[in-house]
Formats: sequence, structure tokens, C-alpha cells
Amino acid sequence: MSSIRFFFTFILPLLFFSFHTQSQNKDSIALRKNFDYYLTKSNCYKNLEFLSTKIESRLSGSPGAAKAVIWTKQAMYEAGADTVYLQPCMVPHWVRGQKEVCASIHNKTKKQITYSVCALGNSIGTPKTGINAPVIVVNSYSQLDSLGEANIKGKIVFYNVYFDHKHLSTGTCYGETVTYRYAGPSKAAKYGAVASIVRSMSSINNDFPHTGVMGYDTVLTKNKIPACAISFSGADKLLEELKNNPSLTLQLKMNCEMLAKELSYNVVGEIKGTEKPNEIIMAGGHLDAWDNGQGAHDDGAGVVQAIEVLAMYKKQNIKPKHTIRAVAFMNEENGGAGGKAYFEDTKKNNLKHIVALESDAGGFSPRGIAIDTIMGAYKTVLSWKPLLDPYFVQYIKIGGHGADIQYLEKIGVPLMGFEPDGQKYFDYHHTADDTFDKINKRELELSAGVIGSLIYLIDTKGW
Repeated sequence: MSSIRFFFTFILPLLFFSFHTQSQNKDSIALRKNFDYYLTKSNCYKNLEFLSTKIESRLSGSPGAAKAVIWTKQAMYEAGADTVYLQPCMVPHWVRGQKEVCASIHNKTKKQITYSVCALGNSIGTPKTGINAPVIVVNSYSQLDSLGEANIKGKIVFYNVYFDHKHLSTGTCYGETVTYRYAGPSKAAKYGAVASIVRSMSSINNDFPHTGVMGYDTVLTKNKIPACAISFSGADKLLEELKNNPSLTLQLKMNCEMLAKELSYNVVGEIKGTEKPNEIIMAGGHLDAWDNGQGAHDDGAGVVQAIEVLAMYKKQNIKPKHTIRAVAFMNEENGGAGGKAYFEDTKKNNLKHIVALESDAGGFSPRGIAIDTIMGAYKTVLSWKPLLDPYFVQYIKIGGHGADIQYLEKIGVPLMGFEPDGQKYFDYHHTADDTFDKINKRELELSAGVIGSLIYLIDTKGW
């Protein structure tokens, strides 16, 4: 065998294997160092405690949202951002008003029975005197259509829809049922309904109603009706009452209204890259939260995890090759104005993003990563699975996502969604029970470590 053939057959593959092994060992050591930082020095938990408990309700347009913007800007500077700026966006200003009232009268005992409900975001209120009307139970849109105006006009439509527990992902359960929350009011109004109620988007049987955004389809009908969610146990109670008294009438009073739009902001903090400062690697979460809870899981967790990416670089004296950005988006919950504003700014200024990552699924333990195939991103991240295995990353799948970053896909930016354990997420999602005491410090920090390590690998190795 010639010496040249011997080199290409035996020596070159051995050199490549040796180089690859050394590279992986170097990356493994770097990730271990990152996790040491996150598990012993991170400010994620401390920052989330302040954001959740010291700043009031952060719904877009509210005084609490304005205070959260100021706090986030300061937190990014404290994390080590080279610069922080506010990106303006006009946001809806919907207010809930006084607590909703929903009750019926027992036909035999004449005792008043109350139900836990909450208005859906962007809904109109009832008349000041409330609504008193019979209830009709609907389990699907096809059933709604078959009942028609003759059976629905003048009634309150109750969408009694459940999560399908055959799905392993609670997100899939949510995706199948959330249409009844968002589009259900207009579909019911088309047939003359006076209000709509939806069973809360959850599988846990408790008395916390789940709010969430709804939208009026003025093409389908110009008639707008009040819309609310009823707690899981409240829905069961209402069904029992209807079984005993099919002609039961429900008293519903909601005091919500939409005010004029307000000027608000995304908060953008960044550390400039040393080699490719015009190429951006971004991690983000949304700063706004529903007014009935503290927004700890949804999505205070994602915001503080993004901020901590900046801190990971600065406090460990790591010099990034690309510009590292943390973004706290405004108005994800009931309008998406922040995500649209970020996209428009990116397009207008011809900014190049290597990746955009969003964390908006709670502060639970790490489970997986969803990533686009654009630029070969999925194959690259999949090749890093051995590096991420020790940190509880169980899967890497195709399908990057995130409501705030979705628009960036139009200009070819690979999208990445961080996925923590989602089995409990919809126990708290959009409820008064989404509070800081439901956050586990170690789980929050482990997931933050995975996010920071992904950003680190993309920065050092690229696609």
C-alpha cells in the first residue's frame, strides 16, 4: 500500500476522530461550566420573584406593564448588557373592571348557586344590569351549526369542551380546544346567542377559571357578545344543575371594556459580538401577563431566562462572536403587537438573525428543543444531543415556534422553541394560580442553563 493511500485510509480518519473528540470534550467542559454558573450564581429566581411579586398586574396598557418595562431595562443592564433600548409598539388596553358575577337560582330550593368565571381578554362587558338568559350546552361547532338560530337565539351558549387526554403533549390538547375560546363567541353570536361561556382550557379539576384572548369575527357577524370562561369544577356544577333543571337561567355580569390603545415597548438588551457584530443570536420571552395572576410561569420565567443569557456571558467573561440579544416582548397575550414591532424593525433595518429562540411554556424542568430546518439548523442541533443529554434534554424535534418570533420566519430566520416539562403548565396557565410560589428554583435554573448553553453552542460553532 502506498504511503499516500495509507494516509487517506488510516491516518486522516484517525486525525479527524481525534479532532472531533477534542472539540466535543472542549464543548462539554464549557457547558458544564455554564451549568455551574446557572445552578450556583444565577439571578433567575431572584429576578422572577421581583417581577412577579413586586410589580402589579402586567397586562398590556396597564400601569404594571409600564413599571415592568422600566424594571426589565434596569435588570438587563445589571446582567451586563452593553446597551439596552426600548422598541415602541401601540398595544390594546383592555380592563377587566369589577369581579365578574355568574349565578343561577335552584328551581326547588330557590337558593342562589354561584360559579367561578372570568371574562375573556378583549371581550365586551354585559349591560350594567347584567344578562339573565337560559343556557344551551354545545360540545362542538358541528353541534352548534345543527342547533341553528331556532335553538340558540336569546340564549347563553356554553361550550363544554374537554382536553383529549390521549395526547401526550398538553400543548396539543390546548391547541385542539382553544378555538372555542377564541372564535366561539362570534360563532355563537351568528345564531343570536346573547353571551358565550367556555370550559376552562385545562385538565385540572379546580375552581380557578382560565382567561385568555378571544377575537370578534366581524365578517362572520357584526354582533359582539360578552364571553367568559368558567372553572373546571364550576362547569361540572353547571352541568349538574342543568341536568336537574334544563330550563335554568343564568345571571351573568361582566364589567370589562376596551380603552384607547397605549404606547408600550419591547425591551431589547444586547452584548456586541467580537467577530460578527452584525449577526444576531436572540433569546426572548414575553413581559405582559394576564391580570388575574402574577404571570410567573407565563411568561415571567421566559423573560428572566433571556436576561440571564446576558449575565452568563458577562459574569463568566465570555466574549461572544455574534451579537447576543435578550428580548422581553410586550403584548403577546392579547394582540401580538410586540412581536410585530420587532419583526418590522428587523426588516426595516435589514438585521441578520442567526436564530431566534423563545421560551414561553413555563419555568419547569427541561425536556426538549423544537428547531426549524432552515440553514440546516435542525441537523446541527441534533448533532449536539450528546452534549445536552446530561442536562435532561430528552428530545430535539423539527418545528421551531413562538408567538412573538413567528413573523421572523418570513425572512428566513431559523426559529427555536425551548420546551420544558409541560404536564402541569395548563394547571396554572392564564389563572389566578399562576404565582411565584409555583416556581421551583432548581427547575427554573436548569432550563435557563439549557437555553444559555444552546445560545453558546450556536455562537461558537454556528450552523
